[in-house]
Amino acid sequence: MIDRGKVQARLKDYPLPPVVGAVASHSALDAFDGASAEGFRTLAICQRGREKTYSQYYRAFRDVTGNLLKGCVDTAYVLEKFDDILDEGVQEKLRQMGTLLVPNRALSSYVPIDEVEEKLALPILGSRAMLRIEERSERENYYTLLEKAQIPTPHPVVDVKQIEGLSIVKLPHAKKRLERGFFTCASHAEFLKKSGALLAQGTVTQEDLDHARVEQYIIGPVFNLNFFLSPLAPRIERLELLGVDERRESSLDGMVRLPAEQQLALPETARIPEYTVVGHGSLTLRESLLEEALKLGEKFVDAAKERYPPGIIGPFCLQTCVDKDGKPFVFDVAVRLGGGTNIHMSLGHPYGNTLWRVPMSSGRRLAFELRRALDEGRLEELVT
Repeated sequence: MIDRGKVQARLKDYPLPPVVGAVASHSALDAFDGASAEGFRTLAICQRGREKTYSQYYRAFRDVTGNLLKGCVDTAYVLEKFDDILDEGVQEKLRQMGTLLVPNRALSSYVPIDEVEEKLALPILGSRAMLRIEERSERENYYTLLEKAQIPTPHPVVDVKQIEGLSIVKLPHAKKRLERGFFTCASHAEFLKKSGALLAQGTVTQEDLDHARVEQYIIGPVFNLNFFLSPLAPRIERLELLGVDERRESSLDGMVRLPAEQQLALPETARIPEYTVVGHGSLTLRESLLEEALKLGEKFVDAAKERYPPGIIGPFCLQTCVDKDGKPFVFDVAVRLGGGTNIHMSLGHPYGNTLWRVPMSSGRRLAFELRRALDEGRLEELVT
């Protein structure tokens, strides 16, 4: 792991105010929109062939005095591949520009996590040491941390021969590696039937299947709880619930909109839905569940600080299912901007707006924290 002290020391040579940068995918627009709202310049680290969203359609236009008139991306820095960010010449140029990197899933997906930890010598606005726990294949991952925090999770199925009752098998898609090859089953026989079909279709691989996480399927709505942890605030004020989103998954969402008769009429190859995330929607929680959600957040940040000091910095997301008795189960974790925060760009999160009395998205809340750190001379507390 790159020494945090060395990263903090680099800040002494940084031009101020710094530039807010992110790998241009996933939730980068949220980071750029929020930074722009707080008066920062922005930099999108793009891969050639995927840059137009940032270099053309959401490019920032400013007047002669620098006031933002349109868009939110000041600079689109185009690389041949995302992982070219590891090139020392690229990193030096980004440091000269004063780039602070906002981590998102695209960063840890397109750049090997070992390299993010050891070779990416850019200050990260967030928790560098925790990005690895999102990989379910790691021996110590977010399930380990959730257990330590005593947060309810779906019960694991250790041996697929012991599947009893509806379960979900979690593994990556064979071809779309950033997406899911998930499927459900209620018995070992169904596991064999569905996995065999998916293997034959090339949707999953045997290697991924051998290392898949199998767990109890919780029946209930899913809430992605988007939190923010401020290392600059007093202990009693440090945790905020900004908002809640839900995923839109293809082909699952399309399938459940069909009447049962039409579902049964689908060809055999289309009867097992895919769980590819293609969008998000906004939700709120029943008020009696809000305090329970915040308790989950408090438990998680306490466990994270103890196991991975300094722990959570800034935004994180607990993906949670609530059963018929109102009991929450956390089944996934993001220790950075969650994938669904773009739905709150400009408008803000309902709970974040209520707390701060201005449109407060996750991206803007991070930039707001950056502004406070600069004003108080505490920038080093936000970077790893």
